Order: sequence, then C-alpha cells, then structure tokens
Amino acid sequence: MNRHERHAAIQRLIREHPISTQTDLAEALRAEGHEVVQTTVSRDIHELGLTKVRNGDGNLVYVFPEDSTSFDQDVSDALARWALTVEGSGNLVVMTAPYGYAQALAQAIDVANHPHIVGTIAGENTVLLIAREPVTGKQLAEEILEQQRAA
Repeated sequence: MNRHERHAAIQRLIREHPISTQTDLAEALRAEGHEVVQTTVSRDIHELGLTKVRNGDGNLVYVFPEDSTSFDQDVSDALARWALTVEGSGNLVVMTAPYGYAQALAQAIDVANHPHIVGTIAGENTVLLIAREPVTGKQLAEEILEQQRAA
C-alpha cells in the first residue's frame, strides 16, 4: 500500500469510527489488511493534520480540521478552557494545560494563525510557543492573557 492509499484508508476510518489513539488507528488499518507501524501512523496523523476533539460521548477522538465544526475553534475559548498558566521568557511562552489537553490547545493556537506566533510544540500538559521577532515572550504572554480574559 502506498502513502496515498493509506491516507485514503485513514480518512475513511476516522470518519466512520471513533478512533482515540495511534494504536487504535494502527489496529484498524491492520484489520483491513494494511501493514503499518506506529511511526508511520504517527507521521500520517501529522501529514493529514488530524487533531483530537471531544465527541458526543465525551471521549477524545481524531478528526480532520474541516470536520471539527462541533469543536470551538476560537482561540480565546480554547485559552479560557485549557490554559492554566502562561509565562513568557526570551522569545518563548510556556503554557500549562490539564494533563492530556496541551495538544488540543496547541492545535487551536495553530489554527488561529496568530501573527506573533511562529509555531507551537505540545507535550501532554505543556505548550511551548515561539514568538515571531521582534515580539518578546513576555509581550506575547501578555497578549495571550488578554485574549484569555476576553473569552
């Protein structure tokens, strides 16, 4: 199976079944006869731009950005909901979130395409934002805190 066929299979599986983890996705692909390893699935998730949102049952599941209409994509709401702390240093901002929500918060920030943010890196409960020069981390943190209060 080539990458294009695998991506098509992933798109169909994600739209047909609630898939919560890379392992679940790899198992679903294998059940259809596709030989995949975790690193390939991880790369595919990134390439396809999949993000996790809460479904109607309250579980985090993978969706495509265009299919996440039930997820509030307004970054102010995401900040109000998930950002616990915001601290600037140098040209960086470190944000903490409840365990397991950092990636959703980073995705909301990425989708918002903030002009002062070069990019984000997310762990399980920490998001690192890189400020676009000449904005400092402290200035960006202040902007983010203002957006959070506005929600």
